[in-house]
Amino acid sequence: MRQTSALLRDSRGFTLVEMLIAIIVLAVGILAVGRMFPAGTRAQVQDRLLTGANSYAQEKLEDLSTKSWADTALSVGTHPSATGKEILGSTNQWQRSYVVALMAAPMDNLKKVDVTVTYSGAGLQSQRSIVATTYLRK
Repeated sequence: MRQTSALLRDSRGFTLVEMLIAIIVLAVGILAVGRMFPAGTRAQVQDRLLTGANSYAQEKLEDLSTKSWADTALSVGTHPSATGKEILGSTNQWQRSYVVALMAAPMDNLKKVDVTVTYSGAGLQSQRSIVATTYLRK
């Protein structure tokens, strides 16, 4: 009998309590990692929106830089004037407008163009905007 009880005490392995504690620790770790995935996805979509806004602003600046000084697209004021904003994208998430201003002397041969692109979505609490600026010479 003494040999049997000594063998049982000396046997190696995990007890049921040790296994339950290991499973609980593992489950808590997996749940913590699982909570990070939605935040990462949301950040990725927000970055895509920002990249799209920058692309639309750059596109408008490049388009305006090819226009002549007297072109109506470069008249002083806010454009587009009729609607106030140009809706962009297949899901209408971006809105674009631009302002043309004539610089004061001695730089009166320059027009300052500010393109503003506003966007929202992907869990953003409010609209965000980016502004791209260029100067066009006569």
